[in-house]
Amino acid sequence: MTSIIPARTAPARVRPGSSGTGPARTVAAPLAPRARLLPSLAAVYRAQLSRARVARIPLLFVATFQSVGIMVLMRGVVDGGSEARAVVAGSSVLVVAFVALNLLAQYFGQLRAGGGLDHYATLPVPPAAVVLGAAAAYASFTVPGTVFTAITGSVLFQLPMTHLWVLVAVVPLSGAALAGLGAALGLLAPRPELATLLGQLGMSAALLLGVLPADRLPEPVGWARDLLPSTYGVEALARSFDARPDWGVIAFFLAICAAVGVLSLAVATWAYRRAAVR
Repeated sequence: MTSIIPARTAPARVRPGSSGTGPARTVAAPLAPRARLLPSLAAVYRAQLSRARVARIPLLFVATFQSVGIMVLMRGVVDGGSEARAVVAGSSVLVVAFVALNLLAQYFGQLRAGGGLDHYATLPVPPAAVVLGAAAAYASFTVPGTVFTAITGSVLFQLPMTHLWVLVAVVPLSGAALAGLGAALGLLAPRPELATLLGQLGMSAALLLGVLPADRLPEPVGWARDLLPSTYGVEALARSFDARPDWGVIAFFLAICAAVGVLSLAVATWAYRRAAVR
């Protein structure tokens, strides 16, 4: 009887022996090629961006309003100089921390608790694409708020806006570092409530350690500030407000931020693999 299964969909083919009378051999059909990282990353990014667009816009407004309000409050305490540059830079990067760290920790915590990781595990998508795609989508929401906060702060404290183009590097690098940290916190937390708590604590650390001038912090707190991924983006942006910026120092801080971003995203990818197999 003739088979009605097409040859291309059959899992295996039976091939007779070479002499025609020997035992039959089973030859496995070729498997489909593995999904490549970049196309998978683009697909996850588009899906996350369209899913979160409506829900995250109000939260982005809250993050921007929060950062602008902090600068208005600090205006009564800080007159200008290096302290004003630190306040504006820290408030601008705080928008990134609110979305990329806080909200991403909550998202992955809920995804793990609700079984959403099982859905991604069944897709032919590399784990790195899931983490990078979600992190890039959440970081993309920070761009308008960060730019608006930096411009408002520059006007409020009378800082030059000539070199605000540094945000082109500060936003994605700080966003990658904070998003990787947020994803790792959400994936490693045993309960979604704990993931939300860790995300809130991380954002509070970015607020206190990033907005306050570094020279006014106690020395032990300054050590904790050096461990925060967003610190180096804040330092790079703050130095871009100088009349004659030291581009070597700015590039150094951006390089550290990039290295921390790669490390945090690698940890988040490991945490995703660990959570997906449980």
